[in-house]
Amino acid sequence: MQPQRFTIDVPEDRLIDLKDRLARTRLPHDYANEDWSYGTPASVIAPLIERWRNGYDWREHETRMNAYEHWRVEIEGVPVHYMRVSGKGPNPAPLILSHGWPWTFWDMHRVVGPLSDPAAHGGDAADAFDVIVPSMPGFGFSTPLTKTGINFWSTADLWHTLMRDVLGFDSYFAAGGDWGALTTSQLGHKYADEVRAIHVSTLAPLYLFGHERPWDVTGGQLAPPELQGQAREDYLAWQRRIASHVCVQVLDPQTLSYGMHDSPAALLAWLIERRKSWGDCREGLLSAFDPDFLLTTASIYWLTDSFVTSARFYAEAARHPWKPEDDRSPVISAPAGVSRFPFDGTSGIGRGTEGLFNLVYQDSHDKGGHFAHVEAPDAVVGDIRATMRPYRA
Repeated sequence: MQPQRFTIDVPEDRLIDLKDRLARTRLPHDYANEDWSYGTPASVIAPLIERWRNGYDWREHETRMNAYEHWRVEIEGVPVHYMRVSGKGPNPAPLILSHGWPWTFWDMHRVVGPLSDPAAHGGDAADAFDVIVPSMPGFGFSTPLTKTGINFWSTADLWHTLMRDVLGFDSYFAAGGDWGALTTSQLGHKYADEVRAIHVSTLAPLYLFGHERPWDVTGGQLAPPELQGQAREDYLAWQRRIASHVCVQVLDPQTLSYGMHDSPAALLAWLIERRKSWGDCREGLLSAFDPDFLLTTASIYWLTDSFVTSARFYAEAARHPWKPEDDRSPVISAPAGVSRFPFDGTSGIGRGTEGLFNLVYQDSHDKGGHFAHVEAPDAVVGDIRATMRPYRA
């Protein structure tokens, strides 16, 4: 398992093909949809498509990514890409950051600097980390994935091998959001003796997909009777925000992928709808997320042909449900920190799960959503530091 240096360098013909396809986009008729109530509005997607075709410069963003060290290694037949940022401080501690869907590794780009070089960002050099940011298996440059059964808990095994056997760390910290939070939680469960502490920005139970209706985010349960009024409306609203993608990506990810791999416009529409639904978009999607960041995310999915394998991550979680490795209590016995963000459209998933964690730190913030590492990076960095600081020695 010898890692190889890797440079992101997309062939020019792929970029030409992308622009040609964007030029031939056929948008569906859209009406009475300015509020996104029927999905991504044409009034939002059309100018983004135009910018993707005629204003956005992939090479500029590729250069920004290549300013960091990138590596690739094969672990148990799975290609793994990771970005490595060495810490600058008296004793940097290893930290692996895991992203989710529809994220990419680049969702972490706003936190890696403060985490690796805190003194340069107004912090204490003693809080420095050696930061490892992998692309989840089947996502982005951790492709092509040809092995089935790869989900969040099997990814934790890959990450432990990466940190211990490939990179040589005896122990390490872990943090993440969305699927990355579940992977991080599994590290804190199965490898609690080597994982010093974890931090998650998404509360979710490890058994999330381990029931007979995994395509149903409620597991077939109606709204709890104790929820009344606005609380009940909020509970139903979070279900609406996540039900569509969970259902199809658990049941039929391959079918959906034919459209996503043939039409970059379709891919972009599917991805940005999740950002709008789950992020802090009080001032609008493009106030919360820079347009070029959204296009970079879509470009990574498109140019690596990774939508299908990223979508299958859901199906594999349902087909190979999580099982506990031991009977320790709490289930996630590594010390854990949790960040809560008010506009996280998936927050209902974690209702009542705090008892699963060995909770040593938590904080609630007044802004930010599901994509907090890019929406509210200062809050995430502060919470990671506060969680990990007592366990650095």
